[in-house]
Formats: sequence, C-alpha cells, structure tokens
Amino acid sequence: MLRPRLYLLGAAVLWSTAGAAIKLSTLNAFQLASGRSLIAALMLFLVFSDGRRRPTPRMLGVAAAYAATVVLFIFANKLTTSANAIFLQDTAPLYVLLLSPLLLKERPSRGELVAVPVFLLGLSLFFFDQLSPGQLQGNLVAMASGVAFALTILGMRAASADGSAILIWGNLLAGLSFLGPALNGPTPTLMDLGLLAFLGVFQLGMGYALFHRGLREVPAVETSLLVLLEPVLNPVWAFLVAGEQPGPWALLGGGIILLATVWRTLLGVRDSNAAASKVPAQTKA
Repeated sequence: MLRPRLYLLGAAVLWSTAGAAIKLSTLNAFQLASGRSLIAALMLFLVFSDGRRRPTPRMLGVAAAYAATVVLFIFANKLTTSANAIFLQDTAPLYVLLLSPLLLKERPSRGELVAVPVFLLGLSLFFFDQLSPGQLQGNLVAMASGVAFALTILGMRAASADGSAILIWGNLLAGLSFLGPALNGPTPTLMDLGLLAFLGVFQLGMGYALFHRGLREVPAVETSLLVLLEPVLNPVWAFLVAGEQPGPWALLGGGIILLATVWRTLLGVRDSNAAASKVPAQTKA
C-alpha cells in the first residue's frame, strides 16, 4: 500500500528540519532536548487517546531507546556539525538489517538487501564534501544516536499496537530527565520559544506520529531506508535558512537517495499489492 510509505516519507520531511532549527536557536542542548520532548509529549497525549495508559516493562524499554535517540541527536548537533550528526545517525539501516531477523523474525527481501548498499552509497557521497574531521565527541554521540534509532525502529515495529503510548512515555522520559539543567540555562528569546514550539509539535511530535502510522504496515528494513530522505532534505533547509550551498558530491548523493527512495516506495507498494491479491485465492483453496 502507498499510504503507510507516504507517512514514513512525511516523517522524514519533518525530521529534516531539525538541524536548521537547532542551529538557529541560542538555547543549550539541555533546554532543547527537554523542552522539545515535553512539548511533543503534550501534543501526542492530546492526539492519541489510546496512548494514555500505564506502560508495561517492554513499552518502557522501547521508550528508553526512543528517548536516547532524540536526546543524543540534540547533543550531537551541538557538539558536531549538522551534516555529521545526520550522516552518523542514519547508519541505522545497517543495524536494522543485522538485527531484524533476530529480533523480529523479519528476513530482508532480496530487493532490500540490494537497496541497503545503494542507499549507503548515496549517503556517503552526499556527505563526502561535508563530513568534517575532528569533533570526535560529537561524532561518537551521533553514532550512539544511530544505534538507539535502530533499536527504536525494531522495538516500535515489534510493539506496533503500543506505539502511541511508547512515544508519549519516551518523550516524557527524555523531557523530565534533563528538566533540572534545562531550567538553569540561558533565558530564551521569543525566537527560541517559537523554534522550540515548532520542534516539539511538528518536527518531533507530528514527525513521530506519522512514523508510527507508517511503521505498523511497513517492514523494519524498508522503513529505515525510506526515512533516509531526511539527510537529503536537511541541507535544503540549511541552504534556505543559512545560505549553506551543497557541493557537487552532495547533489550526486542526494540524487541517488531520491531515486532509490522512489524505487523502494513503488517496489514496496507492488509487493504488498501482490501479497494481498494472493490472499483470496489461498482462502478459497
């Protein structure tokens, strides 16, 4: 089906605005991580009535992975470049590819096995002329965010019925964990407050709401590949907001990922439609 894949692409579009918004804000990492997640938790609590329930231990485990993903990404953006943070976080498909058969019993299809190196080739080209050396601490934090993101994808796929509750509790966990140091940060400006509201409601809250809707019907490996649209669009917003001009390698890599995304979307729709068309015949037999 096309709709769940469009949900995932919509999530990637919203997520891609994070780098530019974080760089524009004068708030520190604690304030951004805590404020963004608390706003997202409130937004999701109001939208998803089925998520307003006490968590199980399994839900809390996935919520912890989610909280680590969103918090580590904020800190990575403050400690290294936006390009480094996104490139290293978006190595998640590798971990999903390795762990999906073990944790979900979802074996990647031949098309997904072919798609992973194609996407990673495009991703590496895209950041070939942007990935900055040094900034070791920020790069390590970004890599940890990628591992946490992979665990979030796998966990939410396994507990798809609990996805909305996981998002609410994950954001509460992330927001409350850093509320103390966040309150001791610099005084926010009106622009900071506007950016924080945007990050919480749209970039994080609505982004993960769409991600949850799409992940329920799309395999974990394919999901991790489709959301690689995020690093393609991130420098677009950086160019529009800050005038950062992407280089030729970035344009080539972005083109590869865009074409691969269209290919995976159409191929996934075809495969799901083919599988659905076989069900009535098997039932009659």
